Amino acid sequence: MRFIQIIEFRTSRIEEINAALDSWVAKNADRRIVTRAVQTRDRDAAGVYLHIVEFPSYEEAMENSNRPETAEFAAELAKLCSGPPTFRNLDLVREDDYAGGGG
Repeated sequence: MRFIQIIEFRTSRIEEINAALDSWVAKNADRRIVTRAVQTRDRDAAGVYLHIVEFPSYEEAMENSNRPETAEFAAELAKLCSGPPTFRNLDLVREDDYAGGGG
């Protein structure tokens, strides 16, 4: 079952977070587990961001979390945020694709 993790964080240093994220992506280029990632900014709350990350399964997400590169990124994220990030761990139970225009 596919797994999605949402990481919500508050920062005024998004450029530095993105640089750290780019470094993590480069370090994992040949053994990446993440299948999709989206970064969003809350339009109603200044400085609040959500990073939505998809994995093939919960088990593979935990494998990713246990990697030293991921621990380094998490530590860097914590330093650049205004408080601790909030994590949501979600099993994907339904997905609908409406991009094709059909009902």
